[in-house]
Amino acid sequence: MVSVFSNHFFNWVLQLKGSGHEVYWFDVNDANTHVTRIDFVIQTVKWKRKFDYPGRQWIKKNFFVLDKFINRLNQRKLIDAFQQKFDEIQPDVIHSFEMYSSCVPILKIIKKHPKIKWIYSPWGTDLFYYQNEAEKLKGIKSVFNRLDYMFADCNRDSLIARKYGFQGEYLGTFPGGGGYELNSSNSWVYEFQNRKTILVKGYQNKFGRCNNVLEALLEIEHDIKDFEIIVFAATEEVLKFVDNPIFNKMKNLRIVGAIGREEVLKLMGKSLLYIGNSISDGMPNTLLEAIIMGAFPIQSNPGGASAEIIEHGKNGYLIENPENSNEIAVLIKKAIQNTGLLQSGITFNSDYIKPKLERDYIKEQVLKSYALVEANLKF
Repeated sequence: MVSVFSNHFFNWVLQLKGSGHEVYWFDVNDANTHVTRIDFVIQTVKWKRKFDYPGRQWIKKNFFVLDKFINRLNQRKLIDAFQQKFDEIQPDVIHSFEMYSSCVPILKIIKKHPKIKWIYSPWGTDLFYYQNEAEKLKGIKSVFNRLDYMFADCNRDSLIARKYGFQGEYLGTFPGGGGYELNSSNSWVYEFQNRKTILVKGYQNKFGRCNNVLEALLEIEHDIKDFEIIVFAATEEVLKFVDNPIFNKMKNLRIVGAIGREEVLKLMGKSLLYIGNSISDGMPNTLLEAIIMGAFPIQSNPGGASAEIIEHGKNGYLIENPENSNEIAVLIKKAIQNTGLLQSGITFNSDYIKPKLERDYIKEQVLKSYALVEANLKF
């Protein structure tokens, strides 16, 4: 397993616990810590620094330029550290998560070993967004020329992969972090009539467009005055945006910073609507979380990924232009004025989509896919 330090990755690899596979993880960014929750995995961490010399923290704090100079001399290159581990482990299969952190940097090594099976899992904007950048696309095509297998969290990415040269076997479409523990999360699900919260994902960055949602909410402020509005995981750009006297009249608006996955699920469980808005993504994890927690989703649809699970006007609303706050305002207003639609949409999601997101169900399918890879190994 080749990946950055990420809960997304940890949730995925936990599916292999007890499966009989000998699993290794190479932390490409070296977060410099052993992860106890995946302690069945043999972990390559703390590889980047050659020596942890006395006084390092003091120099880092007081002499930035000197620290930077020492680091240039004291840090191993990723390609060298990976080569060392590769030679030591002699893997049968390599599974890389995310293109430019975990595929492109090690391509040179893997190309020398055509018999080793290579699997790729794209994350978020990996393919949909970066296919439009010539230099990035060049690297993407080079990786696809060598890949044997691929997972994805949306069918869209499998089609993009084929377009740019992937000729291997597609192993299936699954949530990027595996499924969800429904037995535990069900205890946080409120009854429909007790939900008076509109929940908004607070990402405003290169891809996130939370501020357009806030503009939409301001536009229909009178219609939503009886709801609690919670913006979670708010980035600095969102905090700056709401630090404006115009938002003072929204007494029902609450901004929350970074929170854990359990807290997100609890907020979802009491929310009537969930709104996620971005210009590029795969299948949004928060969209799936909204579904399992019984919130009606209003979600952007870059490249048609969200439309794979949401039928507009049936079990959610799709935002086709994430930059258009007026479009978002219209969808929110339509939703809160149509109780029947909300109830039927939530019921549909709970009956037909939620069961297919259950962790054991997803795990069974994922392990079958890994078994296909294993069956094709040549020892």
